[in-house]
Amino acid sequence: MPSTQPARGMRDFLPADLRRRAFVIDVIARVYQRYGFEPLETPAVENIETLLGKYGEEGNQLIFKILKRGEHAASGQADLALRYDLTVPLARVVAEHRATLPKFFKRYQIQPVWRADRPARGRFREFYQCDVDAIGSTSLMVEAELCAAASEALTTLGFADFSIRLNHRAVLDGMLSAAGVVAGQHGDALVALDKLDKIGRDGVLKEFEARGLAPDSGERLLDLLARIAEAQASSLADPNGAALHLLAEFVGTHEAGLRGLAELRDLLALAPATAAAAHLRIDPSLARGLSYYTGAIVEIAVPDLAGSLGGGGRYDGLVGMFLEKGAQIPACGFSLGLERIIVVMTERGMFPASLAGSSADVMVTVWNADARAASLALAHDLRAAGLRVDVYPEADKLGKQMKYAASRDIPVAAILGDDEVATGMVAVKDLRSGAQVTVPRADVAAHVRGVVALPA
Repeated sequence: MPSTQPARGMRDFLPADLRRRAFVIDVIARVYQRYGFEPLETPAVENIETLLGKYGEEGNQLIFKILKRGEHAASGQADLALRYDLTVPLARVVAEHRATLPKFFKRYQIQPVWRADRPARGRFREFYQCDVDAIGSTSLMVEAELCAAASEALTTLGFADFSIRLNHRAVLDGMLSAAGVVAGQHGDALVALDKLDKIGRDGVLKEFEARGLAPDSGERLLDLLARIAEAQASSLADPNGAALHLLAEFVGTHEAGLRGLAELRDLLALAPATAAAAHLRIDPSLARGLSYYTGAIVEIAVPDLAGSLGGGGRYDGLVGMFLEKGAQIPACGFSLGLERIIVVMTERGMFPASLAGSSADVMVTVWNADARAASLALAHDLRAAGLRVDVYPEADKLGKQMKYAASRDIPVAAILGDDEVATGMVAVKDLRSGAQVTVPRADVAAHVRGVVALPA
C-alpha cells in the first residue's frame, strides 16, 4: 500500500492552514504595494544553466535537478531544475525584457521555491518566499526603502521584537584581508563564517582548517566579532556606532572596507525617517552564503527562532550575467520567509481569532428531494447579497443537517420546508443559541447578517 504521507520536506495544507497563509500573504502584498512595487510571477522550472553558478558551492548542491526526458533519462543528465529562489529568475526576466521595463523596476513576487535541503523546524524542501526587489539604482535610498517595507510588513503582522542584522560585503572583504585571509580564499572564509550562529566559534575554526585557511586568521576574525558584541552590549545608546568604530580600526586603510563602512553609515543615517528606524543593527558576523551579493546585506532575526525570518542585499552583478559583456545593472532585494513567519506566529498565538472561524455564514438545508431546487435558489440569493453560503448536499434528517453545520462552526441554518416554500417564508436558526425565527424570504440576508454581526 502506498504511503499517505507527502514527500519528506513537503506538506499538505488543510483549510485552516491555508487561511493563515492567505492572511500573511495578503498583509505582506498590501505593504509591498504601498511602497510602489508591482507583481511578477516566473515559471517553477528554469533551464539548469540559469541557476547553476549563482548560489555558491553549497547552493549548487541544493538545486532540485530534473532529468532529461525520453531516451536521455538513463544518462542521469539534467537540463532543467526547480526554481531555487526568486532572485535569479528576476535577473533573467530583467535581462530578457529590459527594453520594455521602466528605468527603475520595482517588483514583488510571492511564489514557492524548492531546495534539496535537510528538513528541520521552519525549514522545508518546498516553501514560499515573499520577495521585493528594486532594479536600476545604486542609491542607498533603495536599501532604506526595502528595510522599511520588510519592517512594516512584520509590524503589521504583529511582530515587535525583531532586529534587522546589517553588514556589507566590502566590509567583510576588509575584515578578511586584515585578518590575513588571501583574496582567493575569501569565498571559503565567508561560507565558514556564515555558519557561526549554527556551529559556534569552535565549529567555524574547524571549518577554516578543513578549507585550508590559516587558523590564526579565523582566531583574529572571531576575536574581533567577540569584541564588537561586548562593545555593543555596553553601548546601548549607540551600539551601531560602537561596532562601526571597531570595524574601522580593524580594516585600517583597506579601500573597499572603508567604502563599505561609509555606505553603512549613510544607510543608518537614512533609517530614522523610515519604519526600520528601531530595528537596524550592525552585525559584522553576517555573511549571507549566496555568492551574488555585492554590497549591503541584511537578515531579520527574532529571539525564539534559530535562523532568520528573511534576508537579502545588493547584487549589482547578477543581471549582467545574463547579458553580453556582463553589463552592470544595479539591483537590490529582500525576501521574507513565509514558512518561518507562520511557524513563529502560530507558536506565539499571533493570528486573529477570526481565522479559526467558519468558512460559511449560513447553511441552507434540503428538506426533501422536491425542495432541492428551492434550496439552491435561496443559496443563490443569499450569495448575491454577499453572504458565504454552504448547501447541505442531501435530503437528510434535519437533525443530521444541524449537527453537520455545527461541526463546521457554521453559525446559522436557513430551513426551507414545505410550509415555508408555500408561504414565502424561511426559518432561520441561530446554531449557537438555539433561537429560531421565521422571516420573509426577502429579509433572510439581513437577518443572517444581524445574527453573525456582519456589516450591512
